[in-house]
Amino acid sequence: MIGKTLTVLVPCALGVMAAVSLGACGGSSSTKAAQTVSAPGGTKDQSKWPSDDRTMCDWKNKPELEVSESSGPGALRPNVRRIFKTFGEAEARHKTLVCREIDTNLDGIKDVVRTFNAKGEAIHEESDRNYDGRIDLWINFVDGRLAEEDVDTNSDGKPDVWKFYVNGQLQRIRRDRNFDGKADIWEIYARGRLERVGLDDSYDGHVDRWDRDEQLKYEAEAADRKARDEMVNAEMAARADAGGGGGGSTSGGDAGSGGAKDAGAPKAVTPTRKNK
Repeated sequence: MIGKTLTVLVPCALGVMAAVSLGACGGSSSTKAAQTVSAPGGTKDQSKWPSDDRTMCDWKNKPELEVSESSGPGALRPNVRRIFKTFGEAEARHKTLVCREIDTNLDGIKDVVRTFNAKGEAIHEESDRNYDGRIDLWINFVDGRLAEEDVDTNSDGKPDVWKFYVNGQLQRIRRDRNFDGKADIWEIYARGRLERVGLDDSYDGHVDRWDRDEQLKYEAEAADRKARDEMVNAEMAARADAGGGGGGSTSGGDAGSGGAKDAGAPKAVTPTRKNK
């Protein structure tokens, strides 16, 4: 069922900062790869880094922007570039980071870039995770929070995995198994867990079957039953309380109701006999 499907369909998760930390799900093997792989035109000999680092921030010939460069761990030359822009007027005037790009594998070529809005919130990120000179990860943010992550798994320059998030939580994933640009696997998540998977085995754009997580389905149904039982019990308790309040003054209530009944009942009228 779905457990078996997961082992085939779900690769290791792609962290937002995986490319920066060099610690993507392969652990030490990823770090080793980052240390040995260079992008086309790059070199591990830092003294021979190319003059063109293939910047991905749009800053050249823009004097209104301020450029800052720094060296990260292991870098003998600057490998991090930050672009700042001034916004506002008078007291509201402030300088904000609008773009940051990093050469994460220290080959002289920038491979990760992230842009920011005037409030300093992240907007978009692109990265070349395998250092082949082509972007293979695109990330979009909404209000500074992760909203969508598009991944190229076959190095053709086009995404074939689309991940969607709501309030930072993974909600659904679309996958393209035959790399035709269209999704043929749909994964639906609930509370961070895979709930069901839709498969398009005929590649016609329509789901042919759904595989569900039976355990999650059972838990959801159990939670629904519990909520319904609690509602029924609350209604019964409310009715019992209402009935008990009337019974607390049985004597007075009976007398009162009896008196009220007698008072309201019509009186018998004795017909008057006429003398003949």
